[in-house]
Amino acid sequence: MSESRAFCPRCGDAMTERSANDASGEGSTADDPLRPGSEVDLCESCYFDDFEFVDAPDRIHVRVCAQCGAVHRGNRWVDVGAQDYTDIAIEEVSEALGVHVDVEDIAWQVEPEQVDENTIRMHCYFTGVARGTPVDEEVVVPVKIARQTCTRCGRIAGDYYASIVQIRAEDRTPTSEEIDRAKEIANTVVAEMEATGDRNAFVTEMGEVDDGLNIKVSTNKIGKKISNKMVEEFGGTINDAETLVTEDEDGNEVYRVTFAVRLPPYPPGDIISLADEADDGGPVLVRSAHGNLKGVRITTGERYEAGYEDGASPDARKLGEHDDAVETTVVTVEDDNAVQVLDPETYQATTVARPDYFDPDAETVPVLKSRAGLHVLPERNDG
Repeated sequence: MSESRAFCPRCGDAMTERSANDASGEGSTADDPLRPGSEVDLCESCYFDDFEFVDAPDRIHVRVCAQCGAVHRGNRWVDVGAQDYTDIAIEEVSEALGVHVDVEDIAWQVEPEQVDENTIRMHCYFTGVARGTPVDEEVVVPVKIARQTCTRCGRIAGDYYASIVQIRAEDRTPTSEEIDRAKEIANTVVAEMEATGDRNAFVTEMGEVDDGLNIKVSTNKIGKKISNKMVEEFGGTINDAETLVTEDEDGNEVYRVTFAVRLPPYPPGDIISLADEADDGGPVLVRSAHGNLKGVRITTGERYEAGYEDGASPDARKLGEHDDAVETTVVTVEDDNAVQVLDPETYQATTVARPDYFDPDAETVPVLKSRAGLHVLPERNDG
């Protein structure tokens, strides 16, 4: 190989043409003297004397939450989604290793060796090309696993909560559907917030009580979201109250917020008799309790909406629920206003009001017998 007129500044030897080209940056990545790891104007011998292919720490210490598997990085806990500690060790080693900037065509692999339950020895093998010369190196990095408890799991274990959502109902007990839906909403809200990376989101406790459900959650934001979604779905009102519980390390006051969700007295599916003496339209099947109560008259099929002053709580008494209806036989259609059906208790043909939603071709219909009499109800899927 021919020699150039360039000389190595370290040893003084004349540099080969290839070394001179490599040192000057021609045909290599070492063309920036400010790039870390770059060695310019050195012959191959001097260059490789100081060459370090892989920069690896002597050992790596990893703090892992023994409950949820989160890893402590910097000043916070991070969910990494690792299947086991070996996956965590591989990821941490990958982050900690560095390779010389002049090396091209880098390939590497790692072989973990489980030394004991807290130590994994990582055997890392590297290959590449530097200044046209193949290079390879093996490094061994011990990874020490320290099992701890992350902030989130510590709070859960300590029954920490910042907000209480109380699900109640006006003049009644919430239905099983409302209770189940509240639980589902709470879990969904937490899951959505966890998906955005919020590790402070969790449900501390759900407990059914005689008059409803209490949900303890980790943040006031979660409590407010659960409350709003319940009212959006079932109607009702929300009242919140703050209680000073402590001060944080910076001296700021910390409040616990109670959200009292009060659902309407008559949920959809209830059948009520209005107490207004001037109202003679007959019982109402409740369809909606959002804003003003809305429903349908079960004597005529006409739509009903409570006045503004009554809202979702008109003065009424409950006659039953749509689920209380039983199927009975249609005997005959008398006229546009009346139909004969079999009384489900006495099995006698009884004339009852014919509402608009009655199907004259139907052989059976759902009926409700109450203190207000016998009434034909719409099918469950009817509007």
